[in-house]
Amino acid sequence: MKSKARLLEQLKSVPHSPGVYLFRDIDAKVIYVGKAKSLKNRVRSYFHNRGMDPKTRALVERIADFDFHVTGNEIEALVLECNLIKKYRPVFNVSYRDDKSYPYLAITWQDEFPRIMVTRERHKKGTKYYGPYTSVQPVRETFDTLRRIFPFRTCKRAKPGKSTGSPCLNYHIKRCLGPCIGAVAKDEYRAMMEQVESFLEGRPNPVVKQLEVEMEAAAAGLEFERAARVRDRLEAARHVLRKQKIVSEAGEDYDAIGYSLDDSLAGVNLLVVRDGKLIGSDNFVLARGALDDDVVGAFIKEHYLSSVAVPPQIIVPGAVEDRELIEEWLGLRRGSKVTIKTAQRGAKRDLLETASANSRYALVMSAIKYSWERESASLALTSLTSALGLAGPPRRIECFDISTIHGHNSVGSMVVFTDGRASKADYRKFKIKYVDGLNDFAMIHEVISRRLLHLGDDFDPSFATVPDLIIVDGGKGQLSAAMSALREKGYPDIPIIGLAKREEAVFMPGRPDPLLLERSSEALKLLQRVRDEAHRYAIAYHRKLRGRAMVESTLDKISGVGENRKRLLLTHFGAPGAIADATLEELKSVPGLPDIIAERVHRHFHSSGGNFRSNGGNFHSSTGNFHSNGGKL
Repeated sequence: MKSKARLLEQLKSVPHSPGVYLFRDIDAKVIYVGKAKSLKNRVRSYFHNRGMDPKTRALVERIADFDFHVTGNEIEALVLECNLIKKYRPVFNVSYRDDKSYPYLAITWQDEFPRIMVTRERHKKGTKYYGPYTSVQPVRETFDTLRRIFPFRTCKRAKPGKSTGSPCLNYHIKRCLGPCIGAVAKDEYRAMMEQVESFLEGRPNPVVKQLEVEMEAAAAGLEFERAARVRDRLEAARHVLRKQKIVSEAGEDYDAIGYSLDDSLAGVNLLVVRDGKLIGSDNFVLARGALDDDVVGAFIKEHYLSSVAVPPQIIVPGAVEDRELIEEWLGLRRGSKVTIKTAQRGAKRDLLETASANSRYALVMSAIKYSWERESASLALTSLTSALGLAGPPRRIECFDISTIHGHNSVGSMVVFTDGRASKADYRKFKIKYVDGLNDFAMIHEVISRRLLHLGDDFDPSFATVPDLIIVDGGKGQLSAAMSALREKGYPDIPIIGLAKREEAVFMPGRPDPLLLERSSEALKLLQRVRDEAHRYAIAYHRKLRGRAMVESTLDKISGVGENRKRLLLTHFGAPGAIADATLEELKSVPGLPDIIAERVHRHFHSSGGNFRSNGGNFHSSTGNFHSNGGKL
């Protein structure tokens, strides 16, 4: 740990520039992230301010080290601060309680015939995202509502618009216009998708008027079947409008935010008003942090960092720290002025009170859910302790799995459950380095050996903790390989089991026959959750590597694309599959890539003879077979 004198010496190198600073504790863990107009003045204030409040004093007492990032201006500092808080979840900052990624609705405008999908990722260029939503259920409800109104495609056919193949069921039941068989022109289809976009952005009235015009035109042209289809879509749209509460006769667009607090959490409710109608309500639960009291400001920064829709007004119940700076940042994201204001009376004040009531309800429900999950996890751990004959409850469980395709791109996963719940921040991934070919046992041995090297690692405390139980996905062979690694690294006493998928049999050291737990037992359910999560995590990492390998391999076949240009493309697009999905215009926009090379890359992936599929392929898993998009895993 650095002494205060050492920290003050380090402070001399901090510039008077805008930027972001990170405080770390004795374990090198980030405990606070802040931004500053002057890094030197702000960081120095923590070590020279004698009149600090108790919360700030508690932070300062834990500071063992700090580092900083200089930015070009305060806006850049604000954005970087938001991203670093999201990455590290510091204990002294306000942040979303769950570290999960939230679901979005997305329109793939880069496709000739765009489709709508539900996704948790936001990396594809040309795709427009709507959200985030707090759970999948409202996303699905919105998706189903849109499908009743608009017959858009949902399939992943590579070449829609061609007059080939046979239509699917959705076409026959009038839920799709059939672009995959050439049944609809590109311009007509994209015009419909623009209506979908208007609907998602809270502007349904123009859609209704357009549908009325279409229905009347079809009837006038004696196209009665088409008129009937448009009539059904029109009625579905009107049904949605009838359910929306009018809160502003002026037809305004704004968001209203209410919040409630308890000792450690903050409940936030976001009400979305578009065209004067209340069209959305979402609840969020945030960890308050030990330092930040500006819950609304913290929520605004984190939510609108990932939200696509930024309204011209945000109505809040009180003052927001750095309001003008946040308004400027939001204005840049929106492309026009954004104001954050309070409401003292009228409909907007009533809406704030509604949001506040909703936030209190969110806190109560969160507490009930958390209590139930904790009790359920405790029962499962007690049951598991008894079933396996452990000395005490396995508070930290680590599970390992291997994923490979015939020995290629082999990877291992490690997932961690703490007190019976997934601890995703502690997950780890391993590329197999020392095993050639298809040898599951040797791969398990390698992964666990490499993991054990980090026990006691001061640089990464979460990786340094000795597990109370290790689970390997597999039977006797995998268990034997893992036990060999434990002995070789000097940890033979760590409890370890193997869980075979087919019979759900538990293999234990020194026991000739496997333990068969009752299918309904809480112990087995917990083991299955942990094992399945390790399997999912391994497959996800494997698929990512495979996609990169496939793109890199196929890029090697394109004349004029060497290592430098391959690296240029991967750096620009980020995800390998995004290169294959990129439009010609997007490829030509890559700095340093000649137009002729961009045309070759686009032609290679999009020609009628191309057969690259980012989700295809056959997979092998060390513990079983199951289906994924276009392949066996």
